[in-house]
Amino acid sequence: ILLLCISGMKAETARYSVPEEAEKGSFVANIAKDLGLNAEELSARRARLVPDGEKQNLQLNQHTGDLVVREQMDREELCGQTEPCLVRFEVLLESPLQSFRAEVRLTDINDHAPVFLNKEIVLKVPESAMPDTRFLLESAQDPDVGNNSLQHYSISSNEYFHVYTRRRNDGRRYAELILNKALDREQQAEVAFSITAVDGGTPPRSGTALIRVVVLDINDNIPVFTRSLYKVPVMENSSQDTVVVVVSASDLDSGTNGEIAYSIVQNSEENFETFKINTETGQIRLKKTLDYEETKTYEIDVQATDGGGLSAHCKVEVQVEDVNDNAPEVIITSLTSTLSEAAPPNTVVALFNVRDRDSGDNGRTTCELPGEQPFSISLLASGAYALVTSESLDREQVAEYNVTVRARDEGSPALSSSKTLFVRLLDVNDNAPTFTQDIYTMVISENEPAGTSLGRLRATDADEGENARVRYAIEAPPPGTPAAASFMSVDVDSGTVRTLRPLDFEKVRAFELVVCASDSGSPALSTQAVLCIHVQDKNDNAPVVLHPPPDSSSAGELVPRWAPSGYLVAKVVAVDADAGQNAWLSYELAKATEPGLFNVGLHSGEVRTARAVTERDAPRQRLVVLVRDRGQPPRSATVTLALALVQDFSDAFLQLGHDPASRQQPQTAEEDLLTTYLIASLGCVSSLFLLSALALATAKLCKARLRTHLSPTSPSCYTDGDFVSDGLDVAGMGTLSPAYRYEVCLTTGSGRSEFQFLRPVL
Repeated sequence: ILLLCISGMKAETARYSVPEEAEKGSFVANIAKDLGLNAEELSARRARLVPDGEKQNLQLNQHTGDLVVREQMDREELCGQTEPCLVRFEVLLESPLQSFRAEVRLTDINDHAPVFLNKEIVLKVPESAMPDTRFLLESAQDPDVGNNSLQHYSISSNEYFHVYTRRRNDGRRYAELILNKALDREQQAEVAFSITAVDGGTPPRSGTALIRVVVLDINDNIPVFTRSLYKVPVMENSSQDTVVVVVSASDLDSGTNGEIAYSIVQNSEENFETFKINTETGQIRLKKTLDYEETKTYEIDVQATDGGGLSAHCKVEVQVEDVNDNAPEVIITSLTSTLSEAAPPNTVVALFNVRDRDSGDNGRTTCELPGEQPFSISLLASGAYALVTSESLDREQVAEYNVTVRARDEGSPALSSSKTLFVRLLDVNDNAPTFTQDIYTMVISENEPAGTSLGRLRATDADEGENARVRYAIEAPPPGTPAAASFMSVDVDSGTVRTLRPLDFEKVRAFELVVCASDSGSPALSTQAVLCIHVQDKNDNAPVVLHPPPDSSSAGELVPRWAPSGYLVAKVVAVDADAGQNAWLSYELAKATEPGLFNVGLHSGEVRTARAVTERDAPRQRLVVLVRDRGQPPRSATVTLALALVQDFSDAFLQLGHDPASRQQPQTAEEDLLTTYLIASLGCVSSLFLLSALALATAKLCKARLRTHLSPTSPSCYTDGDFVSDGLDVAGMGTLSPAYRYEVCLTTGSGRSEFQFLRPVL
């Protein structure tokens, strides 16, 4: 883009012309055609004119590409006598940025007539003047230039004089009056005629003045200047009333005819306003300060006149020397006051020209940027510069710049001027939101109602506007993972975290969510953080007894009467679904048939004998064990144990078959009848068993006697290895196994059998 811009800047200047005083809206040229663009492209690229000066005299129609006159222009007002009179401007195009220089020449029209400053010119001529003597006349003024300026002079018909038009070095024309024949004051003391100045316009314009020639008496000698041409340099910073030069003339006559008076022939209004002469000494002084940039050379016609009316002329050429009295001017032609922070290096920010009205070294300029800023100056053409970015910009570090462009000339002493450009950076969404914490930890008690606020997430964005507006959301969990996002919600604007439903510590103790903070830029940027939710336990669960099972009406345990103190009777096992202190369980004996006989371990739940069991203790005991947690408020559960005190295990069934509570209930006739049937059945079964055992013993006895005759007698016993045993020693465990076994031991030669009846599996 920069290369294209530079190439456009250095393109050849387009030149047009238009007559001065052209009406508003007058067509000058078609810019689009000259640039090779159509009207649509010209409008799309937002073409505009940038004048070289402060006044906008021309206008560009973006729809047609026509360059038209915006305001009437007076060539004499804009340029004076300078020719050609040029109105310079630049055509700026965007996307990409290009600049084309152009100039419109104002062609002069004959809108001014020549004018004599004095409508009556008095000329004193001695009667002794010889024919062909020349007399310098005051020049007429015509601000037009070229053919429209003053071209020649003419005088009305008379027998004594004719006029001759001459041309100065600067192109201006002046008149000399030439004597045709000798004058005779005695015949005619005064000659009057008119002079006419005519320009070359179409139609021509003219101006007239009256010339009165006064014939003087004889004066033999005319004044003579020491030099016919005086060339003097004058510094432009010379103050008012400074002596420019002293002209000197002498006259050989005596008396009043030898007295010389000096005067400046008013050949231009500018000379009249700038210089004055001492009529006696010939000193020429400044009436005002000079300006090299306006006029570089003055030509002054000085006339020396003696007392007899004779005169002579000399020319004074004043060369104005330049002084470094003009500081450079910085003229901004195009400025992009707002710039995207994403603009790459070498992006054009502004186009400007530097102009110094001085000449030579005084007019040579350089540009610089004081201070350290991410900008630089690129030279496009002579006096044309571009302010470009020199590095990447970051609005978050510096949002706006005051760029000072300083122009300095090479004069002595050097002069400088500066102009400050305000550049504001437009935000680009180049910063993602940032959470204040990488991990947020929030705590909530279980069973809190839906909508409870846990806290607030906070993320900041260094951008501005919509690019800094942060929106919060919970990231969707990966497929196959628990939907923890269904427990919580995050307010999209404030980041407040709230529950969607009550939480149960026993089901969910802690979980993590991935939260996302995204801005509203385009494209949107986002960042993530981890939200850890910890659920605090409440004592909302009572202890649950696992053993003995709570669904049984009573749990029976056998306790031998020979049990010592500390004998383990049973163990209560309970759990609590809560955690921490809410799940710490303690056991205590809430109710007992014999309060002092048993105790319960506070933390173990073991039911042991507090003392040795005695014969006086009731055979059936009922214990109520209370299980309590340490929550606030505490929760508890109870379990009932039924214990049977047995002498040996043969009457275990009988003991366990009666519940101590049954004594409190009335015995009905049906229960008594059932008991009778059971006893009778047991007696029958026992009789059959005894008969079978007796028969078996008799058979064995017979075999043993028979074997005695055949071999020596050797005892034999069927030990535990002959039977599959899954029982346990009751005495060793201190409690009863849920399964029982029958143990039969037979010895040869023995006449009786021993049986141990244990409690069958119920």
